[in-house]
Amino acid sequence: MLNNFFIEEHVKRALEEDIGFGDITTDYLTNEDDIMKCELNSRVEGILSGRTVFETVFKILSPKVEVKFYFNDGDSIQKGDKLADIEGPARYILMGERVALNYVQRMSGIATETNKYQKAIGNYKAKIVDTRKTTPLFRAFEKYSVKVGGGSLHRFNLSDCAMIKDNHIKYAGSLTKAVEKLRKHISHAHKIEVECDTIEQVKEAVTCGADIIMLDNMSIDTMKKCVEIIDDKAIIEASGNVNLNTVKDIASTGVDIISSSAIVAKAPTLDLGLDCK
Repeated sequence: MLNNFFIEEHVKRALEEDIGFGDITTDYLTNEDDIMKCELNSRVEGILSGRTVFETVFKILSPKVEVKFYFNDGDSIQKGDKLADIEGPARYILMGERVALNYVQRMSGIATETNKYQKAIGNYKAKIVDTRKTTPLFRAFEKYSVKVGGGSLHRFNLSDCAMIKDNHIKYAGSLTKAVEKLRKHISHAHKIEVECDTIEQVKEAVTCGADIIMLDNMSIDTMKKCVEIIDDKAIIEASGNVNLNTVKDIASTGVDIISSSAIVAKAPTLDLGLDCK
């Protein structure tokens, strides 16, 4: 999902932003041949994500920096675990430290939060998925981390799937008109999803042949009724008021997908530290 060329181009821009015209602290405190040894340690438990991105930061700065990881993306990590050893020119380790940590802490935080939600669903069939409420130009890293954390992915961008929301319905004149117009133009490979707020809209979405029906901000009882109405005629997605306290109850209604922006937008960064010897 994260190709090497994509990672490298993104990391280069991140380093340009952070280093600017030079690291005036490190440049004047270190010599080119000074060697430093460090460890990447976990200060909390969680799920690791961003190993390759972390390595790429130092690879770009200097091929002489060696990074040896002891965990892979998707692995559970505990407080006190040594995740990696880093050794090489002090100048480049110090220069890349913050950028490398920014990536791995943010990505691991998302993987960890996603994992909590998927585990909270228990044995129900529902999958926790992300949304498009992501950080601009960081979406690929965030979605990758959702996957690493055990979640599933919603559409990556607007060209993946046709999703009819309330404003689209108002513009088109009705839910049915919106679906009919889209059917005439989109590829056979694309699905049509309709966001529904009421039981009446759900019935209309079933009648006009929507592929995916989103139950938006509905009560548990209303969702159960909608699942019965849809009766496997479409993929059922639930959204709205999704948190760790509600996600299992939502899953119990029989929906297929539970989408939540919280697994990305509200995920705290994971507390990892680069400790130099």
